[in-house]
Amino acid sequence: MLSCKEVSYLISAAQDRPLRVVERMQLELHLAMCKGCTNLRKQMDFLRGAIRRGPPAADDDTPADR
Repeated sequence: MLSCKEVSYLISAAQDRPLRVVERMQLELHLAMCKGCTNLRKQMDFLRGAIRRGPPAADDDTPADR
């Protein structure tokens, strides 16, 4: 069984590369039993998505533009 520290590494690694089958199985087994690591994975997924979307578009009618 992987430790939470090892799982946090795999969660991060999965953002950058496909995990090997054994890594995926170990990760999913740990996540099935650990709410803390499950929350970490959700947070990492959210942050990655937010970064990919980028900042909101500037509104042309803001008071600073007048």
